[in-house]
Amino acid sequence: MELSQVKKVVFLTGTRADFGKLKILISSLLKSENFEVFVFVTGMHMLSKYGNTYREVEKSGYPNIHKFINQNAGDNMDRILVKTISGFSDYIKEVSPHFIVVHGDRLEALSGAIVGSFNNILTGHIEGGEVSGTIDEIIRHSISKLCQIHFAANKQAKKRLLQLGELEDSIHVIGSPDMDIMNSKSLPSIQKVKRRYEINFNKYGIILFHSVTTELSEISSQVKSLVDVVINSKRNFVVIYPNNDPGSDIILEEYKRLEVIDRFLLYPSLRFEYFLTLLKDAQLIIGNSSAGIREAPYYGVPCINLGSRQNGRVLSKSVVNLAFDSDTIKSEIERVCSIRNDKEETFGEGNSGPKFLEILNSKGFWGQKVQKKFIDI
Repeated sequence: MELSQVKKVVFLTGTRADFGKLKILISSLLKSENFEVFVFVTGMHMLSKYGNTYREVEKSGYPNIHKFINQNAGDNMDRILVKTISGFSDYIKEVSPHFIVVHGDRLEALSGAIVGSFNNILTGHIEGGEVSGTIDEIIRHSISKLCQIHFAANKQAKKRLLQLGELEDSIHVIGSPDMDIMNSKSLPSIQKVKRRYEINFNKYGIILFHSVTTELSEISSQVKSLVDVVINSKRNFVVIYPNNDPGSDIILEEYKRLEVIDRFLLYPSLRFEYFLTLLKDAQLIIGNSSAGIREAPYYGVPCINLGSRQNGRVLSKSVVNLAFDSDTIKSEIERVCSIRNDKEETFGEGNSGPKFLEILNSKGFWGQKVQKKFIDI
């Protein structure tokens, strides 16, 4: 369908994780002459400590990429929020988009939603309506309330958005966009992944552990327990750096114990498609990342989920929730490494991109009002 006017759409990405999900949506719009796409790159992407992942955005070959450094070492979250709002606001005034797209529960997404709302620009939120046990959940719900359009992963998320007082017609269940990539036949082979990252393990687990910002006083003991257990397990592990949230330096300091052991390979970041292949071939994933809740069950890979970070999330049979008890974690590692679970699909069917494009190509979509109102149940 031809729209009466080419629509300018700005995608905001702040982390390796959200870009992995946004890229399928970006690519879907680039297939249509109805849209001009812009990508605002900030946050962790711009930090050398975390692998300068803005390069992965550039390698995608997207047009109109704008990079913005929103933080210095030691900046608090509120200060980073202010900087991001200021930088994105200047950018939006230059581009004058018809639509802004943000993802998830990071402060960069919150900045995008604030700028969109305050400038009367239609703004869409990818994967709103999710729950977790940290400040991330508060940020995610705040983003949803600031956005007019919602692209939810499943019916449970839609139900929560309705509970937040959102208009039902504004909620589109498209699944989780990363499922499109996970379904893709173009993922790199495990041999190619191992060559790229110089991984010589035949069998291995993945460690992906983030700080819980509301439990800063406990992070040191939590990560120490994790590191003690994996060292004593005598197994191989690929270790991926945490997000740059408060407390991440404590985790990285503890990881120094692993750097001198050849059974552990540490990486600031992995390219998303390569991470998926690595995950698919892993014996398990351990930590508190959403990758263990979302992506791992799709491949039937066992997940040992530690602590409170994923509290309230939809859990699959392959996910084991544990506290930070060393003996229990050790025994579970041994148990889950001997099993393989059935594939589970709870976050879509791998067609988020086409659904997203179809929605934005409808004339009714662009007639939606920017002014919101609360819908009573």
